[in-house]
Amino acid sequence: MTAGAAADVPASAPVLLVVVHEDHAGLGRLGDLVGCRIDERRPDRGDDLPHDLAGHDGLVVLGGSMAAWEDDVAPWLPATRRLMAAAVEQGVPTLGICLGAQLLALATGGRVERGSAGLEVGLVELTLTPQAAEDELMGAVQARLGRRLSGPEWHQDAITELPPGAVPLVTGERYPHQGFRLGERAWGIQYHPEVSTQDWQDWMDGGHGAVRTEGLHPHEVTAAMRAAEPVLATVARAHAEAFAAVVRAHVKD
Repeated sequence: MTAGAAADVPASAPVLLVVVHEDHAGLGRLGDLVGCRIDERRPDRGDDLPHDLAGHDGLVVLGGSMAAWEDDVAPWLPATRRLMAAAVEQGVPTLGICLGAQLLALATGGRVERGSAGLEVGLVELTLTPQAAEDELMGAVQARLGRRLSGPEWHQDAITELPPGAVPLVTGERYPHQGFRLGERAWGIQYHPEVSTQDWQDWMDGGHGAVRTEGLHPHEVTAAMRAAEPVLATVARAHAEAFAAVVRAHVKD
């Protein structure tokens, strides 16, 4: 377990349990913006996941190269899904990103499959649904960014059926289920507001072959990411501050 936060975060700040599945897939841009103490768990390195969310004010589950159903590849996934389902039931503020969103969907009755539209990689234009305006998280994001945003994406697995009761909040052209809420305070987003340009470069270095199969040029994709740095920083801040506000509101309840 690694516990930490930015130096100016007080000891009284809310505590986020953050599940990281592999290297170069951590909180990235969000870490210094959420204003919380971070309890980072790396089950891929042998960290135990807690049996419940006692002592934590929020849960963040990040991305990874494994599929949401590949328990044989990542044997901690069942425990992660149980935590996410419990968070929904208990109203603990939760944010699942990419794989984390897929795990949230799978844990609560949705369907996740290998996407039939192929790899979605690079900057993707996304649209917030009409329901987003009244949503506690995405309403704040929309107030800052408008109904359209550019989100970094790297996935082929996709949520093909939302869980019962889920509210669709973000959609895209290639894969429609880009963001949703389940219960009062659990969100899944397929895109990556957290990814830094350095982490993106590491992803590209490791997966450039798959990118080329989509007819894309890795250097051009990375160059587009670097050129969009100011936009991506704004997207990250909007999501981090909106989620932090949800967590703080929950602590006050």
